[in-house]
Amino acid sequence: MDWETFEGWGRRIAAWAADYRGTLRERPVRAPLAPGATRAALPARPPETAEAMEDIWADFERIVMPGITHWQHPRFFAYFPANAAPASVLAEWITAALAPQCMLWQTSPAATEMETRMMEWLAEATGLPPAFRGVVQDSASSATLAALLVMRERALGWAGNAQGLAGQPAVRVYCSGEAHSSVERAAWIAGIGRENLVTLPVRGARRGLDAEALERAILRDAAAGLRPAGVVACTGATGTGASDDVAAVCAVAERHGLLVHVDAAWAGSAMICPEFRHLWAGVERADSVVFNPHKWLGAQFDCAAHFLKAPEDLTRTLAIQPEYLRTHGADGVVDYSEWSIPLGRRFRALKLWVLIRAEGLSGLRAMIRDHVRWSAALCARLRAEPGIEIVTEPVLSLFTFRLTGEDADARTLALLQRINDDGRIYLTPTKVDGRQVIRFQAGAVETTAEDVETAFDVITELAREV
Repeated sequence: MDWETFEGWGRRIAAWAADYRGTLRERPVRAPLAPGATRAALPARPPETAEAMEDIWADFERIVMPGITHWQHPRFFAYFPANAAPASVLAEWITAALAPQCMLWQTSPAATEMETRMMEWLAEATGLPPAFRGVVQDSASSATLAALLVMRERALGWAGNAQGLAGQPAVRVYCSGEAHSSVERAAWIAGIGRENLVTLPVRGARRGLDAEALERAILRDAAAGLRPAGVVACTGATGTGASDDVAAVCAVAERHGLLVHVDAAWAGSAMICPEFRHLWAGVERADSVVFNPHKWLGAQFDCAAHFLKAPEDLTRTLAIQPEYLRTHGADGVVDYSEWSIPLGRRFRALKLWVLIRAEGLSGLRAMIRDHVRWSAALCARLRAEPGIEIVTEPVLSLFTFRLTGEDADARTLALLQRINDDGRIYLTPTKVDGRQVIRFQAGAVETTAEDVETAFDVITELAREV
């Protein structure tokens, strides 16, 4: 394809994209496809000669689109959103055309310096103190892995990378049972190991980490010759929105010299609204924080905001500087590849810049406040329905519910299956204290009050059938 052809197809795909977004409500949210259907429709061998873009596009419509779950659907109430506001999509298109590799300041000075400024914007918008400096990672999972690597190195006197982990004391990291699965995966990859990720009980309506249990575990491990290293605290955990008392967790960690990383992957975006910041009160005492603008602010995936009080600890853990990666004659510049696990880096800051300017913080706050209000109203209406029990109260726009009565677990799962097969809305399950529940969260940028009303209609209509 040449660039003249590209221009024509670019116009056509832009028109298609606008039409696609405008007609999403006419589509089932989740792909109604049997496993293997897409693979079976794709040729077993690659083509030897070039094919016409018309044919490729026809096959895209025929093969790909029937197998897409529509994450931008305004009635996508499952998982958490992976939003892509129109301004962010345009910015990603520009990034794709520029195709810069932003690993060093010299490889794209504008990308590096914009990233620095955008992280300053996000820190100010969410009320984080100036002591934090930030970097855009691909996901909260990568930020959490980086945090655990720093915990490990600091606990081992910076000997892990140099000497390996064999013969070193076992490093211990602590979290609640509500913590995201990415924390366990990070413990695997960091060489800490699942057995050294200490999962502690939760308590209270917020289902937060029991700070007293944390202190006992640290003291017990230290007495046993193990090496307590850090704590991963939750703000808005995936299952139910569980939120740890960050101030209490930090107080324990400070007494014992441990690092604290706050995983606010979903809920952190809501902190642009000052009235929600009580959920992470004490965050200024943490050592690192992550949240995903690609979840609730409308930034195109992938885009995770990772803030650190001591970025020099991160670069000491991750940075390698062969001669070919040195920037000579430009003292004081930041090379963000030293702040992240991959060497290669995309120009992620551009979509934040375009998005925040196009929507404004006031527009983003209004969207989040609407989602929270609509979710609370839905929760109240479901609470009044016979046969439906609210299991966990709303945390921002997330709550859980289930059916009551005999065989409640099986019937709740049957209801979920019917809801998702129906196609008008999409919900996902979790368990709370061993009981099967259904999660509801509102977060898609184009969700309206009417879409949440549709959720009530679908849930209650199909619950009566079950």
